[in-house]
Amino acid sequence: MGLGGPRAEQTEEHLKREHSLSKPYQGVGSASSGLWDLQGNAMVMTQYIRLTPDLQSKQGAVWNRVPCYLRDWEMQVHFKIHGQGKKNLNGDGFAIWYTKDRMQPGPVFGSKDNFLGLGVFVDTYPNEEKQQERVFPYISAMVNNGSLTYDHDRDGRPTELGGCTAMVRNLNHDTFLVIRYVKRRLTVLIDIDGKHEWRDCIDVPGVRLPRGYYFGTSSVTGDLSDNHDIISLKLYQLTVERTPEEEKRDREVYLPVVDNLKLPGMEAPLEPMSGLALFLIVFFSLVAIVFAIVIGVIIYNKWQEQSRKHFY
Repeated sequence: MGLGGPRAEQTEEHLKREHSLSKPYQGVGSASSGLWDLQGNAMVMTQYIRLTPDLQSKQGAVWNRVPCYLRDWEMQVHFKIHGQGKKNLNGDGFAIWYTKDRMQPGPVFGSKDNFLGLGVFVDTYPNEEKQQERVFPYISAMVNNGSLTYDHDRDGRPTELGGCTAMVRNLNHDTFLVIRYVKRRLTVLIDIDGKHEWRDCIDVPGVRLPRGYYFGTSSVTGDLSDNHDIISLKLYQLTVERTPEEEKRDREVYLPVVDNLKLPGMEAPLEPMSGLALFLIVFFSLVAIVFAIVIGVIIYNKWQEQSRKHFY
């Protein structure tokens, strides 16, 4: 099920099994042979992996053991969220991760805060009281260089890159989400209406993600709950043609960052200063200091001379 549409690049897709998860989930959670680790209350069932059951205070995750070194990729997520709770009496949702650290539980949909990398959140419960312009469930994305905290009380609004409403609970048809990362552009699309059509959700240019991070998905329930089920995660390597300028622009980075994003701590790193520029700055600074000292000595001597004249 590849992506098309007017904005799609001319790409070739290749399924990467070492980063994919599908039935019959062979070896998942196995100490030796598996490619995926289970955490917390996550359980392997015949038709899905249940991150959390429809019970209070549960946390579960599944993480890929193999770091991903692909430059351009697409993650297709087949999921199901369902439970006994009525609207806004269910929670809390789940996250899909591409991060430096793995298997670290925490407060952000069951995983650690201040993470390094990308998080895409399917948030099913509004924590902020004033929700006039936003309807839940809501999908959002966040890129973190380790300095940002996810604001749970405000549903992550201060740090989100974009988002959309997605009515994904208690549906009788399949629900899909796609995260696509091509040429530093992050897009999220959803297929949740049973029509087998992709709908735009998030589109952010200038996203720079390091290679060698891990894919995972996690979920948490609190006072409210839901079944959060992952049916499959399929990662595709995308082969995209680049111009020489794009090759230079898309060189490898070592910290996650979003260009031109005005969030605290998320500015793009400054280019390192050249040796000549540094030398000139130091040289002219020293000249200015020496000049200031000479002027100071001249003024002081004149003041001393004037003082002596007052005494005679």
